[in-house]
This record gives sequence, structure tokens and C-alpha cells, in this order.
Amino acid sequence: MTWLRAVAAGVLSLLLPGAGHALLRDWLRALLFAGLYFVAIWFFYPVQDLATDGGSLSEMMSESMDVAANVDPMAQMTIMLVVAIATFDAILRAFGFPPTANASSDGPTCPECGKEVDADLEFCHWCTTRLEPMTAETDEAEAEETARS
Repeated sequence: MTWLRAVAAGVLSLLLPGAGHALLRDWLRALLFAGLYFVAIWFFYPVQDLATDGGSLSEMMSESMDVAANVDPMAQMTIMLVVAIATFDAILRAFGFPPTANASSDGPTCPECGKEVDADLEFCHWCTTRLEPMTAETDEAEAEETARS
């Protein structure tokens, strides 16, 4: 399921930078990449030439293509770089790289979502996954495993 989220986040980020991060519910990064993309469009593309006073769809499309053909290649590369960085970042975030701050928590974590759980509950209050109760034997086995590594 993780690879499906990564593919969906990557495709959405290709269409609109920040949309893949919104799918992953990483709101700050979504706003950052969407804002960076729209600022780059506004800064590098002649937006005033794209604003037409109407006409048919084919006329507007041909005018847009003419304007896009006359844009500096360096400006196009800058916008493509923003899209590429947003896409790769969304894919890496979907796979869990870099690990979030929850990965270094001291308490027990949920095997499904990786967030810290309350030891008194039998389920994860973040994703509602049922948890197996911790026993003394499993605690000792985990302690030995961490001591070996």
C-alpha cells in the first residue's frame, strides 16, 4: 500500500506541486511547494500576456502556446526544477524517508502507523489498529534484541 501512496503522491505532484503532499497530509510542505510553484510561474511567465479578454477555447490555447514558446528556456528549467523537487520529495515522504520525529520516541509505537501509543490502551488512538497486549516475555525478548544490535 505504501508504494501506491508514493505513486499517487508523485503523479499528483507532477500535475500540481504540493498536491502530493496534501494527499500525504503534510500541509506545511504542500503550501510551501504550491506557493513556490505559483511564485515561479508569476515571476518567470508573462502572465499579463496570458490574460485574454475572451474568445474561443482554440484561440486561447493557441495564444497560450505562443506565449509558452517564447518563454526563456532557463525560466522553463526553473519551473521544471520546482516540479521535480516537489515530486521527489513527495515520493520520499510517502515511503517514510526521512523518518519522522516519532521514530525516535521512547515508548511503544504502533506497528501500522509508527506513532507513539498509550500502553494502557489495546488499540492505537491514531489509526485505530488493534494492538496485542505486551507481556513480560516479549519485553525481555525485545530488550535482548536491542542489546545485540
